[in-house]
Amino acid sequence: MDGLDVRTEHLEGGYSVCFEEHGADADLAALFRGLPDDRAQVPRWGYVIDGRVTFRFAGREETYEAGDAYYVPPGHTPVHHAGAEIVEFSPTDGLRETIAVVMRNLEAGGIAVAGGGA
Repeated sequence: MDGLDVRTEHLEGGYSVCFEEHGADADLAALFRGLPDDRAQVPRWGYVIDGRVTFRFAGREETYEAGDAYYVPPGHTPVHHAGAEIVEFSPTDGLRETIAVVMRNLEAGGIAVAGGGA
């Protein structure tokens, strides 16, 4: 996707780490359609290296800025802000399930993705 660079490594012990750079603002809620409540169900632990990132939940938002560490429980959708750089850790199995749905939604929208998934 234009404006998004994600590098993922699967670690021993059942966790994955994602290094993300966001070059454009984007509300990604539509990509999670088909998951329970149309929201990501995988928890995330992360750190904002630069910029900011927002997560939307039913009834609230949480925004984190450069220097913030965070935990995001299941039931969220991410909002990318241009210039954000983050590193996140998630359980590998849940991440793979989520990425499969995101990839199907991207393909249905006619968006080609380099790399093709987790």
